[in-house]
Amino acid sequence: MAKTMRVDKLLSHMGCGTRSEIKKWTKAGLIQVNGAVIKDSGKQVHPEQDEIRLDGELIRYREFIYVMLNKPPGVVSATEDRHDPTVVELLADELQAFEPFPVGRLDKDTEGLLLLSNDGKLAHELLAPKKHVPKTYYAKVQGRVDDADIRAFEAGVTLDDGYVTKPAHLIITSVEEGASLTMSHIELTISEGKFHQVKRMFEAVGKKVTYLKRLSMGALVLDEALSLGEWRELTDEELHSLKNTSLSK
Repeated sequence: MAKTMRVDKLLSHMGCGTRSEIKKWTKAGLIQVNGAVIKDSGKQVHPEQDEIRLDGELIRYREFIYVMLNKPPGVVSATEDRHDPTVVELLADELQAFEPFPVGRLDKDTEGLLLLSNDGKLAHELLAPKKHVPKTYYAKVQGRVDDADIRAFEAGVTLDDGYVTKPAHLIITSVEEGASLTMSHIELTISEGKFHQVKRMFEAVGKKVTYLKRLSMGALVLDEALSLGEWRELTDEELHSLKNTSLSK
């Protein structure tokens, strides 16, 4: 980050207003730097050292945001889409001003943990194939998942395009026996992110995923207090753990 930046750029980056609005506020004497009213919205300031106030309110600068979202179904993991609502649209306007993007993706009908940020370096570290960052999912699977499937997933299964997956850890949490349908409840941890991977892995062993929810990504675990569509910013501890995950390999 540059040592100094224009005050209008800083305020717009923080979602306070547009450049033109900030220029008007500056002329109206609403912006103070270190206790002094400024008249030039292009004034250079030190974001982390100078005290900047807008109409008396202290503006605390930050470059990056990190948001945990409990993604609902029907919403796409994108910054914009012509047909469907996006995960970014679920965030507050002041966070959208940071231009966050989903770190990785969840299928449109998949629920659960999704990280949104504008930190490209961290995103790259978490998504880089060589990092093998683990991701754990809960799924409802049509059919009886058994020990043979556990062994197959541990060895790696061949997907419909011939790709052999890396070893995955499968846990069977329960099996419901119905008169005409058997449903298995499982947790699966994978270390890669191929297109529709979880669904395709079960298809490879003759079963169908009917519900899918991501529970964790690296050290980041979905906050169960978040309802579908709700979000919150990461705690310092969560961010520290997540960054350690990205640096661990």
